[in-house]
Amino acid sequence: MSERRFHFISGLPRAGTTLLAAILNQNPRFRAGMTSPVADIMGVVVAEASSKNDFAFDVTDEQRVAVLRGLVENFYSVDTRAEAVFDMSRLWCSRMGLLATLFPGVKVIACVRQLAWVLDSMERLVQKQPVSVSKVFRFDTNTTVYSRVEALTDPRGMVGFAYQATKEAFYGEQARDHLLLLTYESLVRDPEASMRAVYRFLGEPWFEHDFNDIAYSADEFDARVGMPGLHVVRAKVEAVERAPVLPREVFGRFANEAFWADPKNNVNQVPIV
Repeated sequence: MSERRFHFISGLPRAGTTLLAAILNQNPRFRAGMTSPVADIMGVVVAEASSKNDFAFDVTDEQRVAVLRGLVENFYSVDTRAEAVFDMSRLWCSRMGLLATLFPGVKVIACVRQLAWVLDSMERLVQKQPVSVSKVFRFDTNTTVYSRVEALTDPRGMVGFAYQATKEAFYGEQARDHLLLLTYESLVRDPEASMRAVYRFLGEPWFEHDFNDIAYSADEFDARVGMPGLHVVRAKVEAVERAPVLPREVFGRFANEAFWADPKNNVNQVPIV
């Protein structure tokens, strides 16, 4: 088998990352899943190999690169079947320079969606669970739709961090060679055209996917964070029209935050699907 390739999925929550992984998993040459702990583990290793540790003066950059690259390779070494592995984390968009250093030809797919609909989708999940509370909101039972939106869009919040990280990647120097933005709207409306663009970006040979029979769920994880349905993917890929559940003024506040939609912003000529 040829040398295993590592690709990375990042971007906004509720923007198609799990759907993308579920589609990719149909290809027997690929391995893709929900968010993995690799990026978090890597963050701990980077910190401990820095001046935080008194002995870090004896660690060279070459050793750091070898250890961090090995972390990714070894994490997936127990499953040797896949030729290409897709690791997913919202952190990757904030670490484009690191990824490009570890894997010089790296390709990162960032899934994006109109921010108002991301927040609306999150709120819809909350409203489906009136008798429980989520870890996403630190198990606080005294929240409103307004405070939940503020918590989510905080720079350290689930949506706010991912949005800023995606923006950083889009405008960063690695974007031109290593980044593709995949819009949720395109993926659900024309999945084949979207996936063909993804395959071209990755340089992977095309595989005929069945967009009417997608299956993926992570019920145990979703239950642990108190948000059932967070990673559930419907069997058929299709656009579903619905009215927002967010108050009108809240929805409108975030309706024009799609920075990728304005061609003038794409100074790095990032492919956008």
